[in-house]
Amino acid sequence: MRITALVVDDEPIARLAIVRLLRDDPQIEVIGECGDGVSAVEAIRHGSPDLVFLDIQMPGITGLDVVATIGAARMPATVFVTAYEQFAVRAFDANAVDYLVKPFARERFADALRRVKTRLAAPQDTSADTAVRIMQALDALRQRDDYLARIPVREDDRVVFVDVDDIIWIRSNRNSVQIHVPGRVHELRETMTALQARLDPRRFARVHRSAIINIQRIKTIDPWFNGHHVVTMDNGQQLRMSRYQNDTFLRLVTTQRPGSQAPDTAG
Repeated sequence: MRITALVVDDEPIARLAIVRLLRDDPQIEVIGECGDGVSAVEAIRHGSPDLVFLDIQMPGITGLDVVATIGAARMPATVFVTAYEQFAVRAFDANAVDYLVKPFARERFADALRRVKTRLAAPQDTSADTAVRIMQALDALRQRDDYLARIPVREDDRVVFVDVDDIIWIRSNRNSVQIHVPGRVHELRETMTALQARLDPRRFARVHRSAIINIQRIKTIDPWFNGHHVVTMDNGQQLRMSRYQNDTFLRLVTTQRPGSQAPDTAG
C-alpha cells in the first residue's frame, strides 16, 4: 500500500525530523512540506495526501484552523503534533486521535505511523467515525482556549499577570478572592463564583464554598470525619472538602491516601 504524506510544521527542524523518519518507510511518499497554515490548506486541497502530520501551535493559522477550513470529514488521516500542551494530549487520548509530542522518539513515531496505516487499511465507512473523534478533540481544545491562562491583578499602581498554572489555591473573601501562589497572595476584586466560571474545570475544582484548588498541585487526599476529606496541597496547605463536593471532585483524581489530620484552614 502506497501512502502519500504531507508534513506541516512552522519549525524547519521539526519538519526535517518527520520527513527523515517517513522516508525510511518504503510505503510512504512525502509529497510536500508546509511551514504555515495557509500553504497547508492549499496543499491538502490540491495535493490530496493520504496522511498529514499537522502541527497545532503555528502562528496565524493554527493546526486547528486548518482542520476547520478543510472540514474534519474531508481531512486526510491526521497525526497532530504538539510541543507542550498537556490538555491537547488528554483531548486526543480521550477521542483516540493520533498525536505526537515534540520531541518524540523514533519508537513513538513508529507507533503512531503503525496506527495510521491500520486505519487507512480499514473500510472507508470508518472515516465518518474518525471525523467525529477529531471534531470532539478539537472542540475540547477550543473550549480550553476560552478559559483564563493569566489573571490580571492590581498591585498599587501597576497590574501583575498571574499564570493560572502557578496558582495553588484560591480563597473567597466576601466580594473578592485571595489567589495563593508560591511565596505570596494576590487580592482580586471578583466573586468566587464569577472567577470559577472563567477557570478550566479540568484543572481547577471547588472543594468548598470558600476554596478552589489547582488539581495539579494536590499532594494527598485524606479521609477525615463524617464523610469529609482533607486535601493537602504541595505547599503544605490543608483544605477541608465539603461532603457534597466529594463525588464530583474525586472523579478528577486517581489516588487517595489513608490517614487523617484536621485541616488548619479553609472553610
